[in-house]
Amino acid sequence: MKQTQIRVHQGDITRLALTAIVNAANPSLLGGGGVDGAIHLAAGPRLKEACRKLGGCAVSQAKLTEGFDLPARYVIHTVGPIWQGGAKGEAQALHACYENALSLAAQHGFSEIAFPAISTGVYGYPKQEAASIAVQAIRHFIEGESSIKTVYLVAFDATTAQLYQETIAAEGGF
Repeated sequence: MKQTQIRVHQGDITRLALTAIVNAANPSLLGGGGVDGAIHLAAGPRLKEACRKLGGCAVSQAKLTEGFDLPARYVIHTVGPIWQGGAKGEAQALHACYENALSLAAQHGFSEIAFPAISTGVYGYPKQEAASIAVQAIRHFIEGESSIKTVYLVAFDATTAQLYQETIAAEGGF
């Protein structure tokens, strides 16, 4: 049986000294608000230059850069869907964000990865639905073989951390 663990961490994703953190980016990859802005600020100006060379990112895709001034060695950028009521493929797009980021991490042999709550800020995705999709996507991915040993779901606030814990328990735990 796989030994991958999923852990909930409450705090600032930019302070985690891990192999990779995920940035809930916008399509330009050049920084923005929320976690995207925080990651760009903490990583320093070299991150923006590296992102500029990537030429943007479509919804659900994942692209890799170094972490530069972050404690994390790498940043995996993914663009989540904007919530439009749920009937425009948002769930599939969000699921693909998690799977594509995990796949990129596995391709590079990363042992750990941390996700923010993708699309739940200014993109307006309902947090409960987003948490369920995140847990399901991670579970689906780690059923296959990969180098990933630990997946962190990072919540900036206690309410989201509790939501992640409850969702993991409701989905059968990890």
